[in-house]
Amino acid sequence: MRLTDFDYNLPKQLIAQDPLERRDLSRLLVVNRDTEKIHHTQFSQVADFLPSPSLLVLNDTRVIPARLIAKKITGGKIEVFLLRQRGKKTWEALIKPGKKVRQGTQLEFADCELTARILTRTDAGNYIIRFIYNGDLNQILEQVGQIPLPPYIKRSPNLEDIDRYQSVYASVKGAVAAPTAGLHFTTELIDQLKGRDIEISSLTLHVGLGTFQPIKTLNITKHRMHAEYFEISQRTADQINSARQQGRKIVAVGTTTVRAIESAVVDGKIRPQKGDTDIFIYPDYVFKIVDALITNFHLPKSTLLMLVSAFATRELIFSAYQKAIDQEYRFYSYGDAMLIC
Repeated sequence: MRLTDFDYNLPKQLIAQDPLERRDLSRLLVVNRDTEKIHHTQFSQVADFLPSPSLLVLNDTRVIPARLIAKKITGGKIEVFLLRQRGKKTWEALIKPGKKVRQGTQLEFADCELTARILTRTDAGNYIIRFIYNGDLNQILEQVGQIPLPPYIKRSPNLEDIDRYQSVYASVKGAVAAPTAGLHFTTELIDQLKGRDIEISSLTLHVGLGTFQPIKTLNITKHRMHAEYFEISQRTADQINSARQQGRKIVAVGTTTVRAIESAVVDGKIRPQKGDTDIFIYPDYVFKIVDALITNFHLPKSTLLMLVSAFATRELIFSAYQKAIDQEYRFYSYGDAMLIC
């Protein structure tokens, strides 16, 4: 498996820079794996194409204001990008410029009583920092942090992003990027699905560096994913296992949901659990649980593109992507959606 096998050319103007006026106004490209037929529609019509009866599994993680601007006591601006919580007050973070900080460096954040101290550097080149504060850190981050829009969105985050870079069902704080397949759903659309014999379930996977970490090896099988925290409750496990026993299809909303589900399979069933997963799914992977997938369009050479190429085939996915480009679909986080069934 060569990295170059997952490259494609995307016109820059197709990279969505802003969300649409309404979430479900995004376009939907439907890919049938059996017939290899491709259909163009609108996401508001997704119920017409989902298998029924089925179980729709959502990722309910909520994006935190993970991008912070600090300064050293000696002066100099530092950007702190939170990756994941490691302890009660300790976090793993990216720091730019990293060359300007050493172990013991103290950072101050403007307009609040929040400071941090650099504890150590990880083998991966990230930093472990300890926050010093009084009160609730989540509330403090809401005051001083920014929504961490991905770098291909060439603008600063605004007030609209606070709402739109979250799914309407996001509830468990901890992600540093949105599971973007869920951004197309409205509460009304979810209610409509429930009325179409489609059960709704949820799990949590806190999207972190692992999802977006670039592959640096020419042979993709040598790539190692950065671990991300996930949690599947007893109730969700029971729903998935019961649906499979009854012959209902399992529809995952997003690649993060797929990774969580496929990480929790034991003897053909989902086991409730919480912990880290570093599962890397690429072509020739045999899916054990997931029958259909709602996802966005992904970056070239990304692990996400490799996952969807495994779920269908590389040839079918690249054919669908080319049709999406020809039809000027909007790509990436605020872009349009694909249903692979």
